[in-house]
Amino acid sequence: MYASWVGSMVEIALQRGSLDRNRATMLATRRAEGNERVFRAAGDLGEPVRSYVARLITIEDLLAELPVT
Repeated sequence: MYASWVGSMVEIALQRGSLDRNRATMLATRRAEGNERVFRAAGDLGEPVRSYVARLITIEDLLAELPVT
């Protein structure tokens, strides 16, 4: 579910070159929740999943740097 959400954010960002205010708010809310639960769930599934989640979080960090329009 998390991967799908990040992917949809990236698709929009690639089209627009920015995030709209609604998506920026969703991203800020998700980031405020922290990564503990996401990492814990990934940890239970082993190293390949942990690495995948770490990449998704890096993508999320990059999304947070985009301008908001």
